[in-house]
Amino acid sequence: MASYLWRKYADYLYTKWERTILWDMIEPYRRPKSFTPLVTIYIAAFYTGVIGAAITEQRYKEKYWEEHPGEAVPFMKPQFYTGPWRVMRGDVPPTG
Repeated sequence: MASYLWRKYADYLYTKWERTILWDMIEPYRRPKSFTPLVTIYIAAFYTGVIGAAITEQRYKEKYWEEHPGEAVPFMKPQFYTGPWRVMRGDVPPTG
């Protein structure tokens, strides 16, 4: 049984070696891989983030208007940025 397994393993390595040589010869003539799927995923992720941010901001405004009707809505604090920041020509929301 052991010799059978060693023979099968040797056959596998030999055919693997042959396949490697064959593909190494063909490789320079292959078409380059397309970036279309990657670009499509990046564009979809970007617009998903834009739509998510717009929905989040709209919900923030509606909640503020329910609690303070008729008032101007202050700037929304950044969700994922905890460092120092300031708002030019406007009010800075309280930290906390």
